[in-house]
Amino acid sequence: MTRSIAIVVFPDAEELDFVGPWEVFGMLSRMQPERCNVFSVSEHGGEVRCAKGLRVVTDYAFDAAPAAEIVVLPGGMGTRAEVDNPAMIAYVQRVAETAEVMTSVCTGAFLLERAGLLQGRRATTHWASMDRLRALGTVEVVEARWVDEGAIITASGVSAGIDMALHLVGRLWGAETARAVQKGMEYFPAPPYADVPLPATV
Repeated sequence: MTRSIAIVVFPDAEELDFVGPWEVFGMLSRMQPERCNVFSVSEHGGEVRCAKGLRVVTDYAFDAAPAAEIVVLPGGMGTRAEVDNPAMIAYVQRVAETAEVMTSVCTGAFLLERAGLLQGRRATTHWASMDRLRALGTVEVVEARWVDEGAIITASGVSAGIDMALHLVGRLWGAETARAVQKGMEYFPAPPYADVPLPATV
């Protein structure tokens, strides 16, 4: 089975939130083309300017995008507007009806929450937004790199999307496939300041 993977992009989305998972799934597609195909989608299609100024030309508009088995929702400051964007929430709800797995990175969890997909579930988000997610009263917020709830997977901030995507590759296609993707990406994190403590949630 070839799974289609939709990477959602919107104005002021955090770049690594979606580029990290794109790299993971894109590497899988390059190594084993029969496994998946990856495409990007935005409200109107075409060019989208992201949080740090990167301009991305997306493949499809919401109303023209094909169905997807896996959907990735990034976070970033843009989510503060997108949670009140009817087109975004309608798209998330629509694709969730047939998707195998809905995922979010960072504050993309707020899009899942607004779409009603986190009700009564465990979820995580960026450390600086955990209290804000808790305050909604609909989600059991967990301080974890990612939280796998079966049909919903949420990842914490920014770079955690890479780990979440590798986890999903392992879950769907096996640990050896995930290890091969990780090696292909040369993803063996060794940050120079690994001793820096995680800031307190604000």
